[in-house]
Amino acid sequence: MGEEPDPRFTLANERTFLAWIRTALALLLAGVALEALDAPIEARLRLAASLAFIAIAFIAIVHGWLSWAATERSMRNARPLPGFAVGAVLTGGTAVAILLVVIGTFLA
Repeated sequence: MGEEPDPRFTLANERTFLAWIRTALALLLAGVALEALDAPIEARLRLAASLAFIAIAFIAIVHGWLSWAATERSMRNARPLPGFAVGAVLTGGTAVAILLVVIGTFLA
């Protein structure tokens, strides 16, 4: 649908999507590593932080896909680009997970 955008913009959009994939993989790895490596953190807080990182990874991957598609549609139809809809969720969720790890370390 719409007109073919400048290839540079399409490729930049794809690079951004791949950056979201890398971010999601890093968050997933953080969640898995907390449990797999048996870090010296209070067990319940370690599990909560691990699940928070995994949930945030899922949100990041879904956002990356939806954002890529919305940006591509906007470029093809000469409409304004979409905003960063889930920034507060990703930032807040990551901050909470890190806080759980820090508090859990002191309680262990």
